[in-house]
Amino acid sequence: MTENEVLKISLIIPVYNRPDEIEELFDSLSKQSVLDFEVVIVEDGSSVRCDKQVEKYQSVFDIQYFYKENTGPGISRNYGYERAKGNYCIFLDSDCVIPPQYFEVVQKSLKENFVDCFGGPDKAHESFTTLQKAINYSMTSFFTTGGIRGGGEKVDKFYPRSFNMGFSREVFEATGGFPSARFADSKAAGEDIELSINIYNKGFKVALLKDAYVYHKRRTSLSKFFKQVFNFGYARITLHKRNNGALKLVHLLPSVFTVGLVGLILFSFFISKYFAIPILLLVLLFFFDALFRNKNIAVAVTAVLTSFIQLIGYGLGFMSGVFNQMILGKDLA
Repeated sequence: MTENEVLKISLIIPVYNRPDEIEELFDSLSKQSVLDFEVVIVEDGSSVRCDKQVEKYQSVFDIQYFYKENTGPGISRNYGYERAKGNYCIFLDSDCVIPPQYFEVVQKSLKENFVDCFGGPDKAHESFTTLQKAINYSMTSFFTTGGIRGGGEKVDKFYPRSFNMGFSREVFEATGGFPSARFADSKAAGEDIELSINIYNKGFKVALLKDAYVYHKRRTSLSKFFKQVFNFGYARITLHKRNNGALKLVHLLPSVFTVGLVGLILFSFFISKYFAIPILLLVLLFFFDALFRNKNIAVAVTAVLTSFIQLIGYGLGFMSGVFNQMILGKDLA
């Protein structure tokens, strides 16, 4: 973008069988303090469409609605960008709820200190269920992710994620957008990180806008959450194979944790019960940190469980990726 070019923002949202989520997302967008944006909905081969929700809100803001065959969210986001009117596009997931100041914050930040690409963090809304709040804790806590998802201190560079990410049309044209390859045995988990790596490599300016947060509802069951983080771990090896230098020490820690946890449990049963002390200390760490952040005992208790699932699921996915892709030499699905 040139210095004098007017900022025109499009919100691109891929959706797959989630009309109820789109209804909630649209409702939050309708309450924005500034409504000067376009919404691009890309229905990714859904059998349950959200066309009724689109029709309901067409008088509130400018909406483009497209239906296409199922290809996954990465390709659907590119599809939306190619048809968007804006010169700066923001990607949101359909399971996000947007606080009323979000668009105003982004617009003000880009006008005062323009960056080619930004990412924002996610938080738990007070209306979320106990499980959703616990999962949010596990996905944003320094003790489970190292802060690399945009919350607080971090042990690695910040890479914008596609649930809350924006970049200029120049970035899209230079990078080609989200990669066409699908990750983690055809499950979407890693396309946004590869794009962020590519954006950095192209020399574009990237920033975290901490005040441009969204409320991310994420998965609604423990089994779905485990599957999601397993795919994240598996996809990290795919990223490593496709992008030299994408693998950092922080990505190894969940696997080390998983192996160490199994070892401590076995030692506590067969050698000495004192080997269980580190596990107990970790439980207390998760509990009191989650309690401090959420001020809710039920959330804190659940967060202990979701934090272990987060670390074990990612660790097992990572080890599975190493075995399948680096030892057996399997190609991407």
